[in-house]
Amino acid sequence: MSPSVGTGIDFLSALFETQRMLRQLADKEARHLGMTRAQWAVLAKVERNEGQKQADLADAMEMAPISLTRLIDKLCDSGLLERRSDDADRRIKRLYLTEAARPLMGKLAVLRNELMQVALDRMSEQETHQLVDYLETIKSNIRAALSPAAVKTKEHVYG
Repeated sequence: MSPSVGTGIDFLSALFETQRMLRQLADKEARHLGMTRAQWAVLAKVERNEGQKQADLADAMEMAPISLTRLIDKLCDSGLLERRSDDADRRIKRLYLTEAARPLMGKLAVLRNELMQVALDRMSEQETHQLVDYLETIKSNIRAALSPAAVKTKEHVYG
C-alpha cells in the first residue's frame, strides 16, 4: 500500500524539518562542550571503528576528503585524535582517539542520550521501537532504489 502524493509530501517535509531541527539542537549542545556537531560526528565514527583509514571515514561520512582533513587537523591539534601510519603502507593514515578524548566521549554519550530523550519525549518505548523499525524499512527501500541493479532495471519515461 503506497501513500498518496499529498501524504508523501507531508512525510518528506516533516522528515527534513525534523532532521534540520535536530541538527540545530545538536549544534547548540555541542558548543557547550567547545566543539561542533561535525567534530562530534568525526569522533563518534572514529570511536566506533578505531584504526580506520581517513579515506574510508570520508566515504562513510559522505564528505569531501579535503573537508574531512580540516576537521581531523583541528581534532589532532586539540589532542583528541591522532593519525598513525599503516604498518603495511606508510602513506595510509589510520585514525585513533587519544586518551584525552575518552572523557569527552563519555560526555558526548550523555549528550546524545539527552538529545534522544528530548526528541522522543511523550513516546512510549513501544512507539519508539516502532518508529525505528519504520525508519529502517524506509532506509532499506531507499538503499534498494539506489542499488546498481535497481538503476539498470528501471525504465525511464520522458514526457
